[in-house]
Amino acid sequence: MILDYAILDLLRQNHPAWRLLRSDHAPLVASFLQRVFIAPNVRVMAQADLSEALEDELFTLREQLGAEAFPKSALEYLNDWTSIEKGWLRKFYTQGSDEPHFDLTPASEKAIAWLATLVERSFIGTESRLLTLFELLKQMSEGSETDPQARIAELQKRRDEIDAEMTRVQAGNMPLLDDTALKDRFQQFMQLARELLTDFREVEHNFRNLDRRVRERIALWEGAKGALLEEIMGERDAISDSDQGRSFRAFWDFLMSSSRQEELSALLERILSLPPIAELKPDGRTRRIHYDWLEAGEHTQRTVAQLSQQLRRFLDDQAWLENRRIMDILRGLEAKALALRESPPAGEVMHIADMAATIELPLERPLYTASIKTPIAQIELQSDHAEEDEAWSMQALYSQVVIDKERLTRHIRHALQDRPQITLGMLCTLQPLQHGLAELVTYLELASDSFKTLVDEDVTETIVWQSTAEKMKQARLPRVIFVR
Repeated sequence: MILDYAILDLLRQNHPAWRLLRSDHAPLVASFLQRVFIAPNVRVMAQADLSEALEDELFTLREQLGAEAFPKSALEYLNDWTSIEKGWLRKFYTQGSDEPHFDLTPASEKAIAWLATLVERSFIGTESRLLTLFELLKQMSEGSETDPQARIAELQKRRDEIDAEMTRVQAGNMPLLDDTALKDRFQQFMQLARELLTDFREVEHNFRNLDRRVRERIALWEGAKGALLEEIMGERDAISDSDQGRSFRAFWDFLMSSSRQEELSALLERILSLPPIAELKPDGRTRRIHYDWLEAGEHTQRTVAQLSQQLRRFLDDQAWLENRRIMDILRGLEAKALALRESPPAGEVMHIADMAATIELPLERPLYTASIKTPIAQIELQSDHAEEDEAWSMQALYSQVVIDKERLTRHIRHALQDRPQITLGMLCTLQPLQHGLAELVTYLELASDSFKTLVDEDVTETIVWQSTAEKMKQARLPRVIFVR
């Protein structure tokens, strides 16, 4: 992109990031937003929490710079930062809550990221960037090659290099990365990881703009419903099928794989334990950086779900309005018919042309068929325990229980948060069965429908529950393992 005078002047006047850098309170805004939102990877914060944090920040600054440095209250500053003239924060209401919430805008995050590049760095790695660029060029070259022989020759060359490296390792020659190379690559990894979180906020902002345009069109639309839906779905498909949408879907599918998550966790644990990396004192959240990616991706998915929900609500409202219009028409016809009942119009009101006579032959009618009545003997059943049977029937009627599948599902997901797998016996130990065999069968139903499970036929588990105040029951079954 060429930055000429007109483009830069337009950005200087309208872009929120440029306005943030020109602001007199830029050090306060950038430092506070970086500490509250970007460093801990917080996507949404309630007004009370954010106002309290800013009030503490202002109190500290007033102690150092004087009370006149920042005369307004924290809430006034927050409302000022969310105004249209500033646009550094987004103020909105979440579903099911009447308290305002705040989120950082992509423009503010870009400005803060650029300010971070102005700080002098003691170590600047270049080797890892060159290797990354070289690897990207190789992937593009190999991925666009259409000649099968050239692809086979490249694969053969790569296999020969791997065989030669294996031979050197078997001979005891194992080249290792020195401390400088490790620090260089780790610094590059952290930079790309932070940029990825920044990109997520911008992707979410693009989908939110689409949702806002959809709501505006629905509120002002007066034409046919099909034309509006065609226009909206066409724009949504254009975003989903764009380069940005396809890249986001590929990233999300890759990250949602449980094997990939476990591999990332193992690699991060091993790399952060290396002495050269430990000397850099990385942030403690680095061990969970892939979970931060997941959380950021979920926000984007929720925005897309809100768009779908808005479309569904529009369809429901339109159907209700059309049904109401039909009922109004029918009531109008009834009112007009009642008004003309006493004074019908003279002459012929309606004429229906019958093109042929209706002929019914007597022999075409079916013969009478007598219905068969089943005789029922009027015998009263006798029982020696009539009163006991009636009491038992009433007890069985009122002792029905309903198994809460949602509660069991939440129990399984909570148990899998801090462990990769858990057995059915351990789940029943952590939370004993309340409804006996019916609840145990529900666990097995969830294992086959809602979760990824393994069954070890060689090991048998015994699950015990209390059926009455004194009586215990047990069930033996093969070990069922729930996998995250």
